[in-house]
Amino acid sequence: MLDGILQGLGTALLPVNLMMVVLGCFIGTFIGMLPGLGPVTAIALMIPITYGLDPSSGIILMAGVYYGAIFGGSTSSILINAPGCSATVVTAFDGYPLACKGQAGKALAIAAYASFTGGTLSAIMLMVAAPLLAKVSLSFQSADYFALMVLGLSAVAAFAGKGQVLKALIMALFGIMISTIGIDRSVGVDRFTFGLPDLRDGFSFLLLAMATFALAEILMAVLRPGKDNSEEEARQMQQLGSLKLSKEEVREIAPPIARSSVLGFLIGVLPGAGATIAAFMAYGAERNIAGKQRQEQFGQGSLRGLAAPEAANNAASTGSFVPLLTLGIPGSGTTALILGALVAYGIQPGPRLFMEHPDVFWSVIISMYLGNVVLLILNLPLIPYLAKVLAVPRPVLIPMVLLFSLTGVYLVSFNTMDIHVMTLVALIAIGLRLLTFPMAPMLLGFILGGMLEDNLRRALVINDGSLSFLWERPITLAFTVITLVMLLLPLWQWWQARRAPAATLLSEPS
Repeated sequence: MLDGILQGLGTALLPVNLMMVVLGCFIGTFIGMLPGLGPVTAIALMIPITYGLDPSSGIILMAGVYYGAIFGGSTSSILINAPGCSATVVTAFDGYPLACKGQAGKALAIAAYASFTGGTLSAIMLMVAAPLLAKVSLSFQSADYFALMVLGLSAVAAFAGKGQVLKALIMALFGIMISTIGIDRSVGVDRFTFGLPDLRDGFSFLLLAMATFALAEILMAVLRPGKDNSEEEARQMQQLGSLKLSKEEVREIAPPIARSSVLGFLIGVLPGAGATIAAFMAYGAERNIAGKQRQEQFGQGSLRGLAAPEAANNAASTGSFVPLLTLGIPGSGTTALILGALVAYGIQPGPRLFMEHPDVFWSVIISMYLGNVVLLILNLPLIPYLAKVLAVPRPVLIPMVLLFSLTGVYLVSFNTMDIHVMTLVALIAIGLRLLTFPMAPMLLGFILGGMLEDNLRRALVINDGSLSFLWERPITLAFTVITLVMLLLPLWQWWQARRAPAATLLSEPS
């Protein structure tokens, strides 16, 4: 472990990788502040750039963009009540009221300190937890990997929003179906190509990512034009105020930040949970812990209500790298994109990653320490200037992102057919989003589909076509049981919700 840390430190401190950390943090902060884009779009835009980089440099850049976008999303949440991404929705609950009170500077400072602390503590926990999980994972076989892939897909559905479980499952299965298009890697037979030569190689991961997130987001923005808040934004930007915190305020927010960092990291480790759930759970936990007087402040400009979700969402973004690097299971939609980039590099995330590619494994972890320091140094002095990015006119912003999306996909294959397919997929994605179907499960299903199929095929060959491998090994059985529990949990919650009103009616006197 010590040798790996030293090797990762040497790789992370290379000038080119230090530049990638700074560049990733800056780009992530910039894109994260733009309402509606968020880390998924930021990572999707970075994928074409990273193809020409060394694997370590490319993943360090995307990791910096990831937590930089989470960090930057809080700025628009606080200043104009327009979250830059879903993970910073909770930040607006108390951040925006503080800005309305003329304390926007203090709110941005608290967000910066909480994000720095949450990211740093989670990076320490990542360093400790990742090798331990990797040691346990060394005994994995094809059957275990298959059960693990199914667990990852079921976790996406289980952690879906209220009333979205079935839709998330449908989208995950849809993603698996898309992954089967093309030539079968085992027998060399065309599958679902409809006689079109351009489909024999299947769908490009970059194409799907750009179409479902970047391009679809821009088209959605055109379909739903926002009202002009330029005067309101200008007024709030002029009232940033002081960035300093008193000793009493530091003592008030320190315990929530510490608790939320641990909670956020643990939630981020869960496949499919992500930073959004971590932020909501941390906010709810702190509100329940607080006394009655402090509870009344939540939603009105509570410092605790601002600090807790900011620490949690940044800790969760780092925690999501645990299942990604050690098990090959993305912990969020954004790390699903990073997983696709690793596979494109020819690197298979999993238990052997830190032995076969220790430079990539440890340099990413070490870079997270550096990235959190860079974010703090970068954002605190530049808060008044970065806030002006929010005033970029939509007629300028939309063509820029559209150019990046189309150009990025074309430069990968130099095939105009990909542009047509990308446009078609984006239109389908818009239709699904209007019907409130989540996109992240589809992308996770697409990424995990190939590995799911390969490991299932190997397990069936080893067991002579029998499905007994699902319960013969303890690890496989454990994952199978957990998967069933996670699939049945939403049904149990629905049944309990149906029982509660009936029990209330029966208990009332006639």
